[in-house]
Amino acid sequence: MAEAARKLSVAETPLYREAPNNIEAEQALLGAILVNNDAFYRVSDFLKSAHFYEPLHRKIFEVAGELIRMGKMANPVTMKTFLPADEKVGDMTVAHYLARLAAEAVTVINAADYGRAIYDLATRRALITVGEDMVNIAYDAPVDMSPQSQIEDAERRLFELAETGRYDGGFESFSDAIKTAIDMASAAYMRDGHLSGIATGLRDLDSRMGGLQPSDLIVLAGRPGMGKTSLVTNIAFNVAHAYEPAQQADGSFKAANGGVVGFFSLEMSSEQLATRIISEQAEVPSSKIRRGDLTETDFEKLVGCTQMLQKIPLFIDSTGGISIAQLAARARRLKRQRGLDVIVIDYIQLMTGSSKRASENRVQEITEITTGLKALAKELAVPIIALSQLSRQVESREDKRPQLSDLRESGSIEQDADVVIFVYREEYYLKNKEPKPGTDEYIKWEGAMNDARGKAEVIVAKQRHGPTGTVSLAFTGEYTRFSDLAEEHHLPERYE
Repeated sequence: MAEAARKLSVAETPLYREAPNNIEAEQALLGAILVNNDAFYRVSDFLKSAHFYEPLHRKIFEVAGELIRMGKMANPVTMKTFLPADEKVGDMTVAHYLARLAAEAVTVINAADYGRAIYDLATRRALITVGEDMVNIAYDAPVDMSPQSQIEDAERRLFELAETGRYDGGFESFSDAIKTAIDMASAAYMRDGHLSGIATGLRDLDSRMGGLQPSDLIVLAGRPGMGKTSLVTNIAFNVAHAYEPAQQADGSFKAANGGVVGFFSLEMSSEQLATRIISEQAEVPSSKIRRGDLTETDFEKLVGCTQMLQKIPLFIDSTGGISIAQLAARARRLKRQRGLDVIVIDYIQLMTGSSKRASENRVQEITEITTGLKALAKELAVPIIALSQLSRQVESREDKRPQLSDLRESGSIEQDADVVIFVYREEYYLKNKEPKPGTDEYIKWEGAMNDARGKAEVIVAKQRHGPTGTVSLAFTGEYTRFSDLAEEHHLPERYE
């Protein structure tokens, strides 16, 4: 009986399963486009020629799309010259096939439904390919590929598929790249402040950088006490606070202004980071918040500020010593579940590499981390702001303004970063050099101190697509807050 059942199950299992497709839906949609070119615009925002199963249909959709975008008519007569004349579809020529498609066309109203069905089937075929590759690699795993790296690779491919409907990466035509560039310019023109990137909320820094650019790795470095973390929490808050979602054609949401921020805090706990942000925004010193040394007014400020802060899309991960692979996996997950527009990492030197070779050599490990961060920024198409320490050689110089050579384990950080920014506060160094009161040196020092008080310099030392230079900001030490300096023409009149 068992043997018979086994034979029956073998007989019923087909030896070959065809990949999911629907040729009729493809024919119906192409027919609708040939009869009424408006049907193309109902599907063009999500459907590409690669989503068609039948190679000839891909070619027809591509040619029709090119003609329509050029403002020309796409119908069986105008298209037949652009398609292979000698190719046969059964016993029909391609020209006859086009005429048949147009004759049996569906109405334009149904075009989007057919387009969605074609897209869904293409996604299922891509899923099958990813699944087959996973199984095949797991059976015959290369010696140098650990199961963990296979999981990360599968997760990356699935993420790409979920985000864009394709998982292969591969070449992109130059015309597509041009369209993307023009879309970016038009979005910058429409956005507040005419920035191509996401606004940091600091006017002079934005005008120097054009905002935070998607897929850029921005390294923010400085010596301890300069305010690196303060500056980056200011920027993270400004971006999250300005967030305004806009619905896309496919029902998903994208940031029209501001953005969703993922903050990887390897140094401070999430409570410490929250205390900093509350202190900055409520203008109550963080030392007072920690000690509970608050007046009634302070407490009211904190409560009001907390209600506003609870609504902002700022997500904190305070795992210490996180590896680059874990960070990438968590960032992908956040983008999938909540959206993600900016990633902040505090700071690079506290991260760990994933490979065995990297853990043996610190410089190699930092190289793996920065290369991984740049690849992640490109994959998710978001700016990544990564903080970095500076070496102590800064302290031995007379002019303590940082330079690119001061970056610790600098080679790869300087090389992989699209933008390198240094934070420098003259006030911090002057404070430690106070001479004896009453001396000439003291009068000189007091003048320099008055000039430097409450000011910070943000030095843009490297920028791939913009000018370098120094931006002056105001710094309020007790609230650890950076803000714009008042412009000269906005100051009240002065009488000498």
